[in-house]
Amino acid sequence: MKIAFFDSGIGGLSVLHHAVKLLPSEEFIFFADEDHVPYGTKPRELVMKYVDEAFKFLMTLNIDAIVVACNTATSVAVREMRKHYNLPIIGMEPAIKRAVDLYGDKRILVTATPITVNGEKIHSLIDRLGKRDIVDLLALPKLVDFAERQEFVSDAVADYLREEFKPYDFKDYSSIVLGCTHFNYFKDTMRLLLPENVAFVDGNSGTLKELMRRLNLSTSISDLSNSKFIPKIDYYFSGRKIIDAAEIERLKIYLRRLDDMYLI
Repeated sequence: MKIAFFDSGIGGLSVLHHAVKLLPSEEFIFFADEDHVPYGTKPRELVMKYVDEAFKFLMTLNIDAIVVACNTATSVAVREMRKHYNLPIIGMEPAIKRAVDLYGDKRILVTATPITVNGEKIHSLIDRLGKRDIVDLLALPKLVDFAERQEFVSDAVADYLREEFKPYDFKDYSSIVLGCTHFNYFKDTMRLLLPENVAFVDGNSGTLKELMRRLNLSTSISDLSNSKFIPKIDYYFSGRKIIDAAEIERLKIYLRRLDDMYLI
């Protein structure tokens, strides 16, 4: 099957990276809307327009499903896209329920983009779970900019996170929910700033579990056991297929970093 992963930028690579490990026999499309990243600080109407344009392009590629590997795009546009396209569309949302399931009634810090933090979808989720008293929301928009320019470990990144984390007494927290796929690139820097009792939770595994359920797919490790295994992935930036060697190498840098972050 051909499965498309869509994000405003390169954050969605973290979901694709996990998918390749689970579904190595499938064919993948990765679409990053690099012309318009970031989404999280833009008006909702503009994000809707960008998502609609991306979906129209993806539908020309004979795909079997779309994973919206972007919490912001999911919050703004997935419900509307499902009205227009007759194929599985799997969205992402901050993994608050997973954090609650894992850690009970201990405090949770949910980090995301401003659109997600201020959106109705995340507040409705918190209310449905009945956990408003233990869930705090924190927008970290600058992490998207840092990730897009491959600035993962620097004094600027650490200073930004240290300042944003300052109001929270983390000895009272069980976990930090990474509610934007761009945030997965910063686990090592966050780990240095957070006490060991704070675990990382993201929505990647839950999203892929739903994808596999919808497409009736199962994992296969046979391809991964082959030392010559090369995943079948085509990359697109805002509708332009990536064939330039320098751009391909840039993407490989992200994927290599994700290999390291996968272990944290």
